[in-house]
Amino acid sequence: MNSLAAAPELAPVAPQTAVPPASPELTHPRPWLVVGTLLQREFVRFIRQRHRVFGALGQPLIFLILFGAGLHGSFRNPLVATEHTYFEYFFPGTLILILLFTAIFATISIIEDRREGFLQSVLVAPAPRWTIALGKMLGTGSLAVSQVILFMIIAPLVGIPFDLLGWAGAVAVMAVIALALTGLGFMLAWSMDSAQGYHAIMNVALIPMWLLSGAFFPASGATGWMRAIMLGNPLTYGTAAVRHMLYLNNPAMTAGLPSLAVSLAVTTLFAAAAFAGAVWITGVHFKKHQ
Repeated sequence: MNSLAAAPELAPVAPQTAVPPASPELTHPRPWLVVGTLLQREFVRFIRQRHRVFGALGQPLIFLILFGAGLHGSFRNPLVATEHTYFEYFFPGTLILILLFTAIFATISIIEDRREGFLQSVLVAPAPRWTIALGKMLGTGSLAVSQVILFMIIAPLVGIPFDLLGWAGAVAVMAVIALALTGLGFMLAWSMDSAQGYHAIMNVALIPMWLLSGAFFPASGATGWMRAIMLGNPLTYGTAAVRHMLYLNNPAMTAGLPSLAVSLAVTTLFAAAAFAGAVWITGVHFKKHQ
């Protein structure tokens, strides 16, 4: 009798299925898709936070009414022969203030995103660092421009005539200014750990930057040292470019301002430098947390 036990039968091995490779959209997302997603997120956040509309439009409107009425009888630009009210002079500065407030309210969300963890998830995504800065800047810039277009409806009420070409040029210039201010706010907010610190920087840096841009008073009436500061302020040239466009057919109203060509060149360089700085500080933060 054969004492050898029968060899146990081995269970059949299931055939291994090949794991499909990850989608290229996940491993290497298209840069412009990332930019578009961040841009869309800015609009969604803006719609959900409707109080930002009052903050960006309400306060500049209050400033225009109060300062326009308060300085109505005492304001005179010595370099402009044509009589015009302070309402008319201050209106372009009010447009710049709307751009500034929109940039401040939008970029302060960077601090909230870091606290909620969204920023960390964006940083580890396989996307170029410049897409983060550009998406934020384009989203905020689009919001700012849409708001100033609404505000420009009241321009004829303060004495600024409607001119299609001039107004279109002013909107284009303000789009570049919005990108510059958003990039500047991006750099400041990215390096802040608290909203309180950002508000402090806003009060001692961003608001004085607007005040010394020719938005509130002309550089021709300032003392020598203040005039030098105003000429070194890049926002001065953005404000001047907006005035040139609004008075495209009335160059007498822009007497004493930097030329349109110089104003456009400096404003464009300001926006490019702000974007480069935003990309740089994003990369620095990413390397620190690798």
